[in-house]
Amino acid sequence: MRRGFLYLVAIMDWATRKVLAWRLSNTLDASFCVDALNEAIAKYGKPEIMNTDQGSQFTGSAWITTLTEADVKISMDGRGRYLDNIFIERLWRSLKQEAVYLHELQDGF
Repeated sequence: MRRGFLYLVAIMDWATRKVLAWRLSNTLDASFCVDALNEAIAKYGKPEIMNTDQGSQFTGSAWITTLTEADVKISMDGRGRYLDNIFIERLWRSLKQEAVYLHELQDGF
C-alpha cells in the first residue's frame, strides 16, 4: 500500500483451485488466518491435509491448534520452496499483476 502493508490469506482447494475463504489484515497476527480457515471448514468441511508456507502465522499455536483440533494433517513447504504451493503462488502473481500493480491502492477499502 502507499503507506504500510496489507496481508492477504486465502484458503484454496487444490483440486478445483477455488478460493474457499480469504481475509485481509494490516497485521501479521494469526487470527485473520484462523478466521479464514474456520470459515472454509464451516462452509466446505475439513480438508484431509492443509498445506502452507512457514510464515509465523502458520507455525504459531493458534493455527496449529485449530488444525489439530479439527484432525487435519499439517503440511508445510520447505524453506524457500515456493513451488511446493504453486497454485496459491500463482494466485498471488495474478492478483498483483491484474490489480495491485495497475492501480495505486491507497488503503484496504
